[in-house]
Amino acid sequence: MKIDISKFRGLCKCGENHSILVDDIVIEKGCINRLPEILQSKPYRKYNDIAVICDNNTYEAAGKTVMQLLPEANLICLSSENLHADEHGVKMIENSINSKDLSVDLLLAVGSGTIHDLTRYVAYSRSLPFFSIPTAASVDGFVSTVAAMTWYGFKKSLIAVSPVFVLADSNIFSKAPYRLTASGISDLFGKYTAIADWKIAHLVLGESICSTICEMEYNAIGAVRENISGLHAGNTEAYEQLMYALILSGLAMQMTGNSRPASGAEHHFSHLWEMHIINKPIDAYHGEKVGVGLMNCCCIYHNIKDMIEANQITIHPSSEIEMDLLQTYMPPELVQEMVKENTPYPLAEINTEELESKLLQIAEIIETIPVPDEMRKMLNDAGCPFLMEDIGLSADLAGISAKLAPYIRSRLTLLKLSKMF
Repeated sequence: MKIDISKFRGLCKCGENHSILVDDIVIEKGCINRLPEILQSKPYRKYNDIAVICDNNTYEAAGKTVMQLLPEANLICLSSENLHADEHGVKMIENSINSKDLSVDLLLAVGSGTIHDLTRYVAYSRSLPFFSIPTAASVDGFVSTVAAMTWYGFKKSLIAVSPVFVLADSNIFSKAPYRLTASGISDLFGKYTAIADWKIAHLVLGESICSTICEMEYNAIGAVRENISGLHAGNTEAYEQLMYALILSGLAMQMTGNSRPASGAEHHFSHLWEMHIINKPIDAYHGEKVGVGLMNCCCIYHNIKDMIEANQITIHPSSEIEMDLLQTYMPPELVQEMVKENTPYPLAEINTEELESKLLQIAEIIETIPVPDEMRKMLNDAGCPFLMEDIGLSADLAGISAKLAPYIRSRLTLLKLSKMF
């Protein structure tokens, strides 16, 4: 499957002239063997000093094959133990490049989410292009232009670069542990609340939105829901459809210029837990945390919808950050970061009377999210965690997580808006 990039570029019916930064995307069996041929094609033959970035696990999955195909390339194999997308991971790559005195002109990311975020950040900081070789269909960020990093304890989306080429060999990523695959499915199901949050921000604050991009995300979800049984059976075509859906979501982010189509309150739960503010470190993948955040949002949002329809919601102004809340759970330096992130405070811009007049429209948007029972079944059928306990968190943390998560990003979500209810 070769994705036609041109159909995602150009003037859209929303009035925006969308741009796509990746040159080519190939998803098919055995395509990794085309790597030397691709690197000898006109756009890429100028690159002579290539560094392959992987970890112990992804080296075995695909890095070894890449090094056999490109014996002149430089290998940077990181220890997979306690490896995260953070300043320490970046430093390991930079130290390896510097210690070997490499004059690198192209990076190859061989791995999944963490390796890609580290590589795209290093590529950005060094003004280098990079190729993406996914080893698992575990995240939707392969073609992202931002790196989701835990930067000195604070979860940030740092400016980075998209790969110029994605070479996704289904013989490789279909063999990944199913837990990684389920993580990718959870990440995609999270688009239900991400798109709802975007629509509500458009309704309440006039934030720009693109129906074409929303439709791309819904198509991505649909492609996955249709292929769950095939994924359980290890069907290669089902895995290719999942990878296509993940990359489609990434292209939606490129077209928007930020992560709005793919990341809402469900991701803010995940980011909160990744910062270890109210919890100890947990052994859970990004998508697994997103799935649990999605389930929490789903229950909260549908409860809001029921209360709207029963005329049980009263709107009150919420123009100030809850400093007492932040100071209770966070060290002073994180409180400062949260205040900085949320200044200007989105809720301060909202007129209570106007919001009250739009409550029924908000309820209609919430209806686009599957009800909690359906969401639980979807996640369970796909083998995805959905309870706090499933990822090593106490159920008692759900309430405080819902209060703190909206401050992780300035972005308006229904979870943040509910502070006015």
